[in-house]
Amino acid sequence: MSRVTSGPQTRRRHKKIMKLAKGYRGARSRHYKAAKEQVMRALMYSYRGRKQRKRDFRRLWIMRINAAARQHGLKYSDLIFALQSAGAGIDRKVLADIAVSDPEGFAKIAELAKAELAKVREGSG
Repeated sequence: MSRVTSGPQTRRRHKKIMKLAKGYRGARSRHYKAAKEQVMRALMYSYRGRKQRKRDFRRLWIMRINAAARQHGLKYSDLIFALQSAGAGIDRKVLADIAVSDPEGFAKIAELAKAELAKVREGSG
């Protein structure tokens, strides 16, 4: 029976890491150990970055909605509360897009929110 070595598996594993490390500077693209550390770090950053991108976009949408709402005499929180009370199924991404690209449409949404807010406050007061 012939002797079995782990050479082919090791080479395959190394090639996979070195392929991912292509384009890195210096030893990080040429030496396996440095490349492996850098690839692991890069994968960790990319995973974290995908989560962070979602947070960043939500923050951007909220800032845009707030700026547009303030132009119509509303606060962001009042606008969102009024839209939820009115049952308007519109999310922040679409609302921010409307605020930027269609100011007249956003003005109509703001008027709807003001009417709903007045109704809610009158009913509870």
